[in-house]
Amino acid sequence: MTDIITIETVLSGGIDRHTKIIDVRPTAAYNGWVLRTEERGGHAPGAIAFPALWAQKAFDRELVGKFEDKGITPADRLLIYGYGDEEPLAFADRLETLGYDQVSVLKGGFSEWAGRADLDVHRLPRFEKLVHPDWLASLRIGESVQEPPSGEALLFHVNFGVPEDYARGHIPGALHLDTNLLESSVDWNRRSPEELEAALLGLGITAATPVILYGNDTARDPRENHPGRRAGQIAATRAAAILTYAGVRDVRLLDGGLNAWRSHGYQIEIETQAPLPAEAFGTTIPAYPGVFIDYDEAVELLANPRGALVSIRSRPENEGVTSGYRYISDRGDIPGAIWGDNGSDAYHMENYRNIDNTMRDFNEIAGNWVRAGISSDKTVSFYCGTGWRASETWFYAHLLGWDDVSIYDGGWFEWSRINGSSL
Repeated sequence: MTDIITIETVLSGGIDRHTKIIDVRPTAAYNGWVLRTEERGGHAPGAIAFPALWAQKAFDRELVGKFEDKGITPADRLLIYGYGDEEPLAFADRLETLGYDQVSVLKGGFSEWAGRADLDVHRLPRFEKLVHPDWLASLRIGESVQEPPSGEALLFHVNFGVPEDYARGHIPGALHLDTNLLESSVDWNRRSPEELEAALLGLGITAATPVILYGNDTARDPRENHPGRRAGQIAATRAAAILTYAGVRDVRLLDGGLNAWRSHGYQIEIETQAPLPAEAFGTTIPAYPGVFIDYDEAVELLANPRGALVSIRSRPENEGVTSGYRYISDRGDIPGAIWGDNGSDAYHMENYRNIDNTMRDFNEIAGNWVRAGISSDKTVSFYCGTGWRASETWFYAHLLGWDDVSIYDGGWFEWSRINGSSL
């Protein structure tokens, strides 16, 4: 029988410091969005994000595996909270059938916690830049929303050279953004300021235009000719980095992309939307040059004792088993760089995503980085093969409030052309 305990019991020592707290609400609520009637968005300090919806859709083995990934074992004491008591109790019942027999539920849930001015609430520092489907749906129909953009926002369906993906279905009102407009096909690095200005003006984007980006992730095989064309969310974060570099002041990402939109029951459209070109960008590009560093700066960073050049590449790439790309022949990684991982290959980011393709619990991301030697008190620059995966981690660090963080745009592609294989 699951115990239901009050906040007073918690505060008076009813749980010990080793108890693991599980937040079973949607990750958007955990990050800081107010989804119901709670007075504040965010989560109880130290809580681990594990939405109840994941448990409902997972087989027993999958559920136990995800708990293990988060360091939760049947030997742990667990305190579960959500919205009210019903959903947490159902979650607790499921866990007890799997051998987790030290489970309690917080009476009244997070709304009770958030309503207490004497209790801390933690949240993702820049949570407003990671929007959720309900927020976007309300914004589209003109309803009042939390953390509104300052002006009429433009929504973009982002991918690499796949207009047919946009044509097959996109969020109503979305425009198409092809990353080829932002990157050179010679080295897949950011285009010149002049090229970027022309591209952004053609899309109707100025420095003052609020921009919301998303992608469509579909099944992909790294052996196919252009697997990057299926990695829509990575493409969206790549666009986010380049738009920020150019000077767009309000760039946001739809967490989980088109898949999240559809899973929330919202419709898509096939009608093509045409941008209305803008006349002037409003500032000199790049307005934020520090988003990127190049080769010489990467070399300097490696020699900086307070610096961290971070490889966001898969283990086979890092160990030189594969280069990761058809167009990169040299294998290995940059000597002296910190390995920050990414997932299975050059086109997946499983270790930074949840099972529903949303951003992983930001406390877990930051914790993994600190254990690897990557922290906000250092000058940090991420790289991968040519900047895509590094852009996703840069965006997450930006959400975490890290300011001294960048992308080494040339990545392994440039480094290996200059220095050869590291094997």
